[in-house]
Amino acid sequence: MKKFWKNISTYVVVALVSIGATYGMYSFMDHQKGYSTADTYNYGNEFNQKGVHLASLTADGYPDFTKAAESSVHAVVHIKSTVKAQSSQGRPRMMDPFEYFFGFGDRGGQDYRQPQPSVGFGSGVIISEDGFIITNNHVIDKADEIEVTLNDNSKYTAKLVGTDPLTDIALLKVEGKGLPYIPFGNSDNLKVGEWVLAVGNPFNLTSTVTAGIVSAKGRGRISAGGRNGVDMSIQSYIQTDAAINRGNSGGALVNTNGELVGINTAIYSQTGDFSGYGFAVPISIAGKVVADIKEYGTVQRAVLGVQIGEVSVAKEADPEKTKNLKINEGAYVGGFADMSPAKQAGIEEGDVITAINGVKVRTVSELQEQVNRFRPGDKVKVDVMRGTTSKTFDVTLKNNAGSTSVVKKEDGIASVGAAFKDLTAEKKKSLGISYGVEVAGVDNAGKFHKEGIMKGFIIQKINNQPVSSASDVERIITTTANSQDKALFVTGITPNGSKKYYAVDLSE
Repeated sequence: MKKFWKNISTYVVVALVSIGATYGMYSFMDHQKGYSTADTYNYGNEFNQKGVHLASLTADGYPDFTKAAESSVHAVVHIKSTVKAQSSQGRPRMMDPFEYFFGFGDRGGQDYRQPQPSVGFGSGVIISEDGFIITNNHVIDKADEIEVTLNDNSKYTAKLVGTDPLTDIALLKVEGKGLPYIPFGNSDNLKVGEWVLAVGNPFNLTSTVTAGIVSAKGRGRISAGGRNGVDMSIQSYIQTDAAINRGNSGGALVNTNGELVGINTAIYSQTGDFSGYGFAVPISIAGKVVADIKEYGTVQRAVLGVQIGEVSVAKEADPEKTKNLKINEGAYVGGFADMSPAKQAGIEEGDVITAINGVKVRTVSELQEQVNRFRPGDKVKVDVMRGTTSKTFDVTLKNNAGSTSVVKKEDGIASVGAAFKDLTAEKKKSLGISYGVEVAGVDNAGKFHKEGIMKGFIIQKINNQPVSSASDVERIITTTANSQDKALFVTGITPNGSKKYYAVDLSE
């Protein structure tokens, strides 16, 4: 079993099932004790949700799915995301060897075939009467247009409020009033074996409901190639045997009370279709993410600043160093990050973290899920086992930059201080290239000017991603500015044809 889960990334097919960490809302401070208690906050209040409790048993005492299904299908929407076709003259392609040797066609490698837009489909969940919708990031990734269709066939154009690729969660907004929505449940209270429903639009079949049980909770990191090869990772999944297929991405996982407990995201399959297990992002994670996006524009991630691993792995790797450990559960501290709040509080290498604020943690993924319930600046109690001795430490959590400040959404375009324009066919031909974007202007106070990138420079790649339009450049810069690794590696050519490389630090 251990080997099976260790190698699961080989077989997981992310439910990019559109064609083609962080719990539970903001923590309130317990002012009497000074410690954050995230579980006391009803994060559904951010979206003005009202609680609901449906009859979940029949008169004979059997599970009743009808009420939960009926209330859910009206709040689960079909999402159509369209990526506009780029000019064929700006799109690189593989050159036909006959063109190379015999001179057929255009030597510059341009493709004059009529480009077609890329269209993907998926699902989303309305979470407020005024039209906030939660879905998967990969459903709307790079979309220029997002169309939402409700169960009654009414259509809306959706605005992208924000995304979090790390958890594969996105928040959309449509203009509406009195829309049906699914209130947040408590995914922490889910039990293995409990009945759940998956609601979505598999294979473009609208309003589809499937039933299953919770097969496992807290499944660790699952990775797979996302759309365009983007890696998707998350710290904790709900595993279910309710059928989830392509098109279910971003749809609802609900309990028999009609409450939203997860966002369907991935499937375990060797074929790409359902054949055993599906995975959902717990609402304890997804709810925090969208609430952060709504209020701050970006996710607030608190960190302990520890390098952690499973206890069993640590014992196998270094038996001598761990010989005094008498427990097999928890998160083994193997080292510390710079300015680590855990280290500052007194936690040492070799300690095993066993609980956060009294909530037991048995694995690395459970520790990550607990910590990610909080914001930078929150105080938590951390229980550790040091050899045979139990200790408790008071830790003030920080952000990745080592401070307790709220992280604001960065305006990457303003930071670089540059404008961009698409290359003309004549320009590409004169330079002997088939793709690239021209720097149309540079602000002397911007980071591009500081690093020596001047007007007229032709950008061909940023962070090893080819760019063919100004929107490509702006998207990559904006995404990088709001990621943990705020570095741009720019490759291109000067107006006279010389190859140049630049590194731009967006964190300063």
